[in-house]
Amino acid sequence: MAEGPFRARLEARGVRTVVLEEAASLQQVKRESRVPGPGAVGAVFGSARAVARLARDYDVVYANSQKAFIVACVAAAFARKPVLWHLHDILDPNVFSRINIGVDVLLANYVASRVIANSQATASALVARGGSRARVDVVYNGLDPAIADAVTDAEAAALRASLGLGNGPLLGLFGRIAPWKGQDVAIGAMALLADRPDVQLVIVGDALFGEESYAAEMRALVAQRGLAARVHFLGFRSDVPVLMRMVDVLVHTSTSPEPFGRVIAEGMLAERPVIATAGGGASEIVKAGVTAWQLPPKDPAALAAAIREVLASPDRAREVARAGRADALARFTLAVTLPQTERAIAQAAGVRA
Repeated sequence: MAEGPFRARLEARGVRTVVLEEAASLQQVKRESRVPGPGAVGAVFGSARAVARLARDYDVVYANSQKAFIVACVAAAFARKPVLWHLHDILDPNVFSRINIGVDVLLANYVASRVIANSQATASALVARGGSRARVDVVYNGLDPAIADAVTDAEAAALRASLGLGNGPLLGLFGRIAPWKGQDVAIGAMALLADRPDVQLVIVGDALFGEESYAAEMRALVAQRGLAARVHFLGFRSDVPVLMRMVDVLVHTSTSPEPFGRVIAEGMLAERPVIATAGGGASEIVKAGVTAWQLPPKDPAALAAAIREVLASPDRAREVARAGRADALARFTLAVTLPQTERAIAQAAGVRA
């Protein structure tokens, strides 16, 4: 891990935090990587020894990513502690190398005490690759509704005015800019809404993990389509709850199945009409036509048609948004998911309920 604002936030809440810098050779190991070099293997053992020293004072080693899971499994062998893996990815051979998937499944079956999957889709993908379903608990991502509820309409209106976005219909697309997040689909839909020059789109987020070239392509695409006055790139923002309240419709355009689809649940909690791509965990979050609109992936025309439908039926949009919030409160809040996570941790530690 690296230093960043997350550490400061944890420590502000009284959480003891130790940052172990990741070796450069380990940073080069990606999800699509095949056989790691000897430097990466050595870095895993070096990191594992450091984790093992810390783990001796704790009951469970909790890994929150795939790379961390491999390190945690080696550390657990040194420290003789159980491992809990929180899996946030769909193990798709089109995304992850078969070697990475094979290592993950082997360790999940024979080293991890429990695995938490963030959706049924994530769990099913693990099982389809050979993982043991008996070891997996499905726990959806939990959100704090107080964050959305703390935003006032006045704050949202003030932010909108400060960004010079006017009073016309405003769409919001939230998340990192990456090919599989489908910003090109949203831009294509905006081009198809040429007869609605009052409709604008804000793209909130920016590139990570070396995807800057795609972000540059998207900005160029907006210019090529003549959409510079209607599509706005806001970059990384710390005021996402206010931005979500500011938009009239939240769109989700991922081109590959989402492991969960956190932004969809956030939009529902913010009581925004949501138009989401079907597939993966997103199809578990959305009750199509009841709590949100749902579309096939990679279909700008379907997205444009859905946007027209939402904007043409404001009463229906409010009804769906209210139903979406009620469903999100029932299924995707910390009050629901924390007890489930605590049970998984206790099981991993061998504590009987």
